[in-house]
Amino acid sequence: MPSHAGSAAMQAERPENYRTRIVENLADIAPAEWDGLLARQPGRTPFLRHAFLHALHASGSASDDTGWSPRYLTLWKDGGDVAHGERLAAAMPLYAKAHSYGEYVFDWAWADAYAQNGLEYYPKWLSAIPFTPVQGTRLLAENAVSRELLLQVALTLAEQSQLSSLHVLFPDGAEAALMQQAGMMMRHGVQFHWTNPGYPDFDAFLATLSQKKRKNIRAERRRVAEAGIAFRHLRGTEIGPDDWRLFHRCYRQTYREHRSTPYLNLDFFERIGAAMPEHLLLVIARRDGRDIAASLLVYDDDPAVSTLYGRYWGALEHHPCLHFETAYYQPLAFCIEHGIRTFEGGAQGEHKMARGFLPVATRSAHWLAHPAFADAVERFLARERAGIDAYLDELNDRTPYAKTAEGGGAG
Repeated sequence: MPSHAGSAAMQAERPENYRTRIVENLADIAPAEWDGLLARQPGRTPFLRHAFLHALHASGSASDDTGWSPRYLTLWKDGGDVAHGERLAAAMPLYAKAHSYGEYVFDWAWADAYAQNGLEYYPKWLSAIPFTPVQGTRLLAENAVSRELLLQVALTLAEQSQLSSLHVLFPDGAEAALMQQAGMMMRHGVQFHWTNPGYPDFDAFLATLSQKKRKNIRAERRRVAEAGIAFRHLRGTEIGPDDWRLFHRCYRQTYREHRSTPYLNLDFFERIGAAMPEHLLLVIARRDGRDIAASLLVYDDDPAVSTLYGRYWGALEHHPCLHFETAYYQPLAFCIEHGIRTFEGGAQGEHKMARGFLPVATRSAHWLAHPAFADAVERFLARERAGIDAYLDELNDRTPYAKTAEGGGAG
């Protein structure tokens, strides 16, 4: 069970100096205030920008109607602007969640176990970026004291709310350690990231790979080129209304082919296109005078972040290796050209290793109110962690890089 005593520093700060507020509409917080707090976080990503989160809610993609009920947990202190007399000291993206879709940390078995014992697992508390399995800060705070207090308030809220549980997905390493110290159970997973040590061009990257991997990538790229497919990159305000409509058609078509329903709508994409264009890259594939596929990527070229995030892709025509070129090789070339250090390729995907990505451990933190279920989950997580560790060891033994290559791996 979590301890709510807090550190000596937090006790000295006096928690009563803070005011807690649950915010159901992010429009109630000024974008400059939210983004100003985000800019101070070492684990910041564009997905925590006010514009990105508000677009999810305002478009209806993540809302009460879709099972994502925003309940942002915020802490406020005196000393803000003249109108309000207070400033945002800490904030946590928090949802009352009616299901487990769109999370990428799978707890369906836990929900089934609750149901089999006549207990309600949903709604649950969830701190995450909807539909976005990207590591980063989840406890936005102006200092260590307010960060620790925010976590303690979240745990107290979970205990007193009578909801089944609290889950924090993909926090950064420092926050994960803080959550574990507070008594939350840790769960580990695996993603695949690519790191750029400063390649001068794509061929220099290929030269670091084993001969077999290098040959396969060249063959895949050649098949796309021989099919007469060319590519263009659109950045920020270069992406126009027709481009957004094209991308959304491709995105929907790929979901349709997998007999699934897309999480995001055209309104969402148009909103982020208008509000945060400096973070967007659209790769469009064209053949015989017709656009046939597209991938949308999010990036931050600030040297403190320097990361490209693979997010969404779709195609109107099937061509061998088109997905690899549009969603991996073109973005890798973009990273190399613009000096971006890391490419996060998204959730799962062991196939990414053959394309130069290496395994990286991810974390999530969990608290369950029911003591017996908490004990059972803790035992399960210990067994799962042993399996994840063995899996990581196995993956690391299968590096795609030549034994003599220096760099080229994700940490």
